[in-house]
Amino acid sequence: MKNILFFGDSLTAGYGLLNVSLESLPALIQARIIKEKLEYQVINAGVSGETSSGGLARIDLLLKQPVDVFVLELGANDILRGISPQTTASNLQAIINKVKAAHPHAKMALLGMELPGWIPGAFVAQFRAVFSQVAKSNNMAFLPFLLDGVAGVSHLNLRDGLHPTAQGYQIIADKVWPVIQPLLA
Repeated sequence: MKNILFFGDSLTAGYGLLNVSLESLPALIQARIIKEKLEYQVINAGVSGETSSGGLARIDLLLKQPVDVFVLELGANDILRGISPQTTASNLQAIINKVKAAHPHAKMALLGMELPGWIPGAFVAQFRAVFSQVAKSNNMAFLPFLLDGVAGVSHLNLRDGLHPTAQGYQIIADKVWPVIQPLLA
């Protein structure tokens, strides 16, 4: 059995869901893996509130286990806390470097985040560029915006307007699966 490590924040952890083990993004990907009869086990290493610097601080412990596919989903909390795009990019790259050092044959995917277009200034464009540049420079499978089709749609999000409902995660999983599936071949 090979391991897929989903490493992220509350969007990976499944914050606010009634049944994380069935409704979170990692759980939905695991269900597809089982349906496809693939020999992979998904590990949900999401921590609510995690920033890229927090992820960098905790990645080493998780890399002590075998990792065949690494799915990185961090940066949303950096955006919310006003952390500079340069700092986020540096932290994401440092996490990727640690994965490459510990598991040089691991395949990798990056799940990107975007700010709403109505926010003025260069900050939006800089953050959007962080994810595409990191993915490109590391030859990673890439989904530009994890919440595409879900963000801003009230019935697909919890009352906080930030975290998807189980129905929202179904839509997200439909977009993530085509990015991850080729890594499982």
